Amino acid sequence: MTEPETAFEAFCAAGLWPGLGRTTAARLADARINGPDDVSVETLSKVEGVTPKRAERLAKVFVTVAPRYAVAELLHRTGLPARLAAAAVDGLGSGAAAVLQADPWRLLECTSALQPREVDRFALAVLDERPDKTDPRRGRAFTAYVLARAARDGHTVLPEETVLHALAGLDVPVPQGAVEAALDEGVVSEFDEPARLLGLTRYAMAEESVAEAIHRLVATAEPLATAEGATSVTGGLDPAQRAAVLQVAEHGVTVLHGGPGTGKSRTVTAVVALAEARRKRIALAAPTGRAAKRLEELTGHEATTLHRLLGAQGGRGTEGGRSGGLGEFLHGESWPLDAEVVVVDETSMLDIELARALLDACADGTHLVLVGDPAQLPSIGPGRVLGDILDAAAVPATELTTLHRQAEGGAIARLASSVRGGELPVVDDPTHEVVVVPTGTSDEAAHRVVQLVTDSIPRVLDIPSSDVQVVTPVHRGPAGTLSLNAVLKQRLNPGPGATNGFDVGDRVVATANHLDDGFANGEVGVVIASTDGTLTVDFGGGPVLVPPRAQSDLVHGWAITVHRAQGSEWPAVVSVVPPEASGMLSRPLVYTAWTRAQRHLSIVQAAGSALARGVREVGARPRRTRLATLLSGGS
Repeated sequence: MTEPETAFEAFCAAGLWPGLGRTTAARLADARINGPDDVSVETLSKVEGVTPKRAERLAKVFVTVAPRYAVAELLHRTGLPARLAAAAVDGLGSGAAAVLQADPWRLLECTSALQPREVDRFALAVLDERPDKTDPRRGRAFTAYVLARAARDGHTVLPEETVLHALAGLDVPVPQGAVEAALDEGVVSEFDEPARLLGLTRYAMAEESVAEAIHRLVATAEPLATAEGATSVTGGLDPAQRAAVLQVAEHGVTVLHGGPGTGKSRTVTAVVALAEARRKRIALAAPTGRAAKRLEELTGHEATTLHRLLGAQGGRGTEGGRSGGLGEFLHGESWPLDAEVVVVDETSMLDIELARALLDACADGTHLVLVGDPAQLPSIGPGRVLGDILDAAAVPATELTTLHRQAEGGAIARLASSVRGGELPVVDDPTHEVVVVPTGTSDEAAHRVVQLVTDSIPRVLDIPSSDVQVVTPVHRGPAGTLSLNAVLKQRLNPGPGATNGFDVGDRVVATANHLDDGFANGEVGVVIASTDGTLTVDFGGGPVLVPPRAQSDLVHGWAITVHRAQGSEWPAVVSVVPPEASGMLSRPLVYTAWTRAQRHLSIVQAAGSALARGVREVGARPRRTRLATLLSGGS
């Protein structure tokens, strides 16, 4: 496929014109449509395969995406991808082109797909005068870039010295001046705790808002019931589970945490029963559709995704999973949730901005229950909300440690408990709930993965391939997501990839938030229809229409990374540990991968001693945040 020669060709090829598929785009030139001035209902009607009704619709849509086209023209000058125009308009508004002509470095804040040197090149093409490396606009943008890059690693703040060093490495002649420019603009905030810290203001405000809201709920909640009044729902619970229910009844914010099989769901069910007995309105939610569905099945009470509960209003997240601002949600401080008891599961996945949206939407007096497992990987987005709340000890927390799940999850739960404690035991499971498949190379591991998914597990355990999920730490290599998905598609759903590489029956996973289209980063679904370039995907909560512009943020999902698997469970999981992953193996990563399995776990082990060493020696990567300090009364 040849590279687009004009900005108009690049715009059309990038899927920025909703409703215009690749086939139709290739026919535009034949109808003498070579630029925006050529677009009309009359000319579009002359394109082969375009009906008058569709021509009218395409012409109307083209008018609405004019801001994208204006940015695509600027990008094309520098050879940058036209597809970035959508992110620029999402981030900077309909006047994005004018904004970028005045300050081209602002392109850096719209996407994580660009490097500073590329934006410098963009500035050189856009500005009338030759850019100066000491330009305050450049300094502000590069300072924000350093902190945004840190946020992709989970940090909400960095020491000033670290930021200055990073700016020097980006060819910023006066790093301190760049920081001051960012502070003057309000994009960055500073804190003295006790060393000087810098952070993006959006995350600083989010952490402060979360701390204030937790203190507010703690101060305003009235008890739901006395200890005696709660006895009707605590029968059959162990002492720790009973204590957790009583804490919920008494306090405004509580945390319930523990590993799989320890009875978190049984405890939540008792909380639901208590709320219902007291005629309290209750809301149950989780970050992913699968987790919400599981919560609903286990408690018998309606549950939904957190985004749906809060009334997500759209907005496309970045590759880093950031929520993209709080304007996305209907519910907030001015219109709180109509619930007196709110229970949120899988809270290890909460980043600081989603946590802020949740807390802001809880009215005074709400009882908020945060359920999760801090031993799992932390959120994809910045912050360590669950860990910080536990570290601050500002609200009552109960850890469940007794394994109750024997018949339906004994071997998996026992293995998970050992890994959680930093040990990798020898697996000897005659029930075949957990099976270890030792291999020597990535190629051999990949072969065994495909064999397990397509033959062994369905044949021996009567679990269909559609209920088996492959989880791997890496994208590249024979046992990475890219290669495994190519092979599994060929075996499980062969086809030409007729719609942007996808066919009906393909399993897919989202790699960014598209809340306006109805799906979130990390959600796994199945393509159930394809019409006029639009895919219909079932993400577990019903059919979702995925337009062409959003399909670039879908990838095949028979094999997914551990981070993408977080928050979901499947009847069977094949966890592959290839040699390429040796340097990244850690206790949280292994624990998260293996606890995705409900009935069966196959571990394809090709990393040798690195697996045991990672479990034993490598804990969670530290994240620099301020929430624990704020909850503990710090500034």
